[in-house]
Amino acid sequence: MYSSAHYLLQGLTDLGIEYVFSNLGTDHASVIEELARWREQGRKHPRFMLCPHENVAIHMAAGYAAMTGQGQAVMVHVDAGTANAAMGMHNMFRSRLPVMLMAGRAPGTVRGELPGSRDNYVHFVQDPFDMASLVRPYVKWEYSLSTGINAREVVRRGHSVMQSDPPGPVYLTLPREALTQEWAEEQVQAFGQDRYGPVAAGGIDEARAAQIAEALMSAERPMAVTAYLGRKAEAVEALEELALLCGIRVFEFAPSYLGISRDSPCFGGFDPGAAQADADLGLLLDVDVPWLPKYVAERPDMRWLHVDVDPIKKDFPMWGFATDMRVQADCATVLRQVIDIVRVRADQDFHERVRARLDGYRAQAKARAEGLSQAAGKRGTRGAISPAYLCAQLSAALSQDDVVINEAIRNAPAVLGHIRRTRPLTLLGTAGGGLGYSGGMALGVKLARPEARVVQMVGDGGFHFGTPTSVYDVAQRYRLPILTVVLDNGGWQAVKEAVLRVHPDGTAADTDEFHARLHGETRRFELVAQAFGGHGEMVEDPEDVPAAIARCLHAVDEGRAAVLHVRIGGI
Repeated sequence: MYSSAHYLLQGLTDLGIEYVFSNLGTDHASVIEELARWREQGRKHPRFMLCPHENVAIHMAAGYAAMTGQGQAVMVHVDAGTANAAMGMHNMFRSRLPVMLMAGRAPGTVRGELPGSRDNYVHFVQDPFDMASLVRPYVKWEYSLSTGINAREVVRRGHSVMQSDPPGPVYLTLPREALTQEWAEEQVQAFGQDRYGPVAAGGIDEARAAQIAEALMSAERPMAVTAYLGRKAEAVEALEELALLCGIRVFEFAPSYLGISRDSPCFGGFDPGAAQADADLGLLLDVDVPWLPKYVAERPDMRWLHVDVDPIKKDFPMWGFATDMRVQADCATVLRQVIDIVRVRADQDFHERVRARLDGYRAQAKARAEGLSQAAGKRGTRGAISPAYLCAQLSAALSQDDVVINEAIRNAPAVLGHIRRTRPLTLLGTAGGGLGYSGGMALGVKLARPEARVVQMVGDGGFHFGTPTSVYDVAQRYRLPILTVVLDNGGWQAVKEAVLRVHPDGTAADTDEFHARLHGETRRFELVAQAFGGHGEMVEDPEDVPAAIARCLHAVDEGRAAVLHVRIGGI
């Protein structure tokens, strides 16, 4: 006879779950006991990684899933842990990243009627009417384990849902009494991947692939917009090949992944709105918001073709981008289909027209590079270091295999423009709106890619949200050295700019009061890393930037997390 907690662990092991990012509580007593027994017996099981705050746990799962495509488990305690993980669930849901969030539930029995019955004050106060409502807007599936006899089937079902296209979070609650129940092995059935596994999106029928190919071959000024196509390396490779084959200018808008090499002549930058003025065909490829309609005039004469793992945007109450063809499919597969058709049908005249377009793109790319170089050459002043200069210096110190997580928000254009990225899965962000994700994501990325340097770019406001004490505790405990670069402008520049967009001549503008400033003079973010044994330093003078970057990267290479606190001027 074994407890339900035993079969829960067995189910997770069956699934190939490697990590459970955890913050445990009184509701996990049986899981903790079972883990101790399994360790003593030398049984293989997922590695439990203790995270002092659930924000780090959930975003470590996000970073790991972004790198590998494989969702892991996060275990938190009751409603309190669920609430702390909810913002991360929002980010993962919007980013279409799989995770199985498991929360304990307070015992239902109060007088010792069953093993695991209530024995603590908190069991009364941590028992809300509808605990799952805390994350219900952000999950594909939810369930409460009422009996351990089907624990292996339940986690199999949750895993299949979270990994099926489009992937995303699932939520499972674990009542304490259910975890203590005991069952004979012959009572608990296994459920294999071959017959119960996830479903993946594929290609499209040849007729529609041919329509896309013909449209591209007929177009004179084709463009494409993407944001998260780069979650699959093979999709990036296919897009770069198709763009060169057909002369497509590729734009990324609010990218959560790199979609095309910055060295490609077809990379058009991050402003697809302006490019529409003279384009005659557009592709939307794995993108939620391709531009801001308020600032881009619609072109009724322009044709748009949309290929996306989620083209209807079923979880967006309002969307509003007109398309002439909309197909739900895997972009990598569809682009390969189109490439094969174009290669067969293209003639010499087509290749000549494309070659002329590419020459024009190269001239535009050169002009863009010169503009970036000029911006990076303006280093700023003491206490107001230029973000462009800082990012250019950091870019020079990184390899193209290193990974950059972008949470710079207001200074995201500097990160995107000046930290050169050319390879898939070397630039990450999130499609969600919750700040404080980049520290945990960086740790998850480092866990998945231990050979790479992992750099977290974050504003000072986002650094506060990211529960940094938990970040550097985990980094040092599990030997996951990351570099954090804090771009400190003294508050939330995005808040100030939002007010000015809506009320450009208002009282807030006249009085310069936006309720967005933070007390910057006494803040020493680098000391947070030092408190946990990491390396930390602050830089205020542009002259000191290259050496400071070198020292921080040296610390990371030696196995210590590092924080570089950079003063870039106040808001």
